[in-house]
Amino acid sequence: MTVQSKIAQWRNVGRLLSRRIGDYSELFRIELAETKSRLLHEVVAMVALAIGALFMLSFFCIAVIITAAGTPYFVAVAWGVAAVWLLVTLVAGIVMRSRRPSEPFQTLRTEVECDLKALSEANK
Repeated sequence: MTVQSKIAQWRNVGRLLSRRIGDYSELFRIELAETKSRLLHEVVAMVALAIGALFMLSFFCIAVIITAAGTPYFVAVAWGVAAVWLLVTLVAGIVMRSRRPSEPFQTLRTEVECDLKALSEANK
């Protein structure tokens, strides 16, 4: 391959990138908003999981103390509260584990890879 053909090839790459920079920037903006939204949801779910676990543990401890006191009416209420917080913790844990991991900027990466593949095939 001669120097002139390589220069022409890189000139074509530059033209393509300069034409597509607007598309890439728009795609970047959209994916940034999606990534922000996913991150916010994951953080909220993790906070709910942490709070649920802490409350479950504290109510479990209170239930054990009340059970030791031997008052049957309070025992049922205490264990019921502990069971509810255990359920909240389990649901939050299941939701967190069921979510697929986020891949930020996957669409932008795919588009750039497709463009580079098209360029390499066009230059062959």
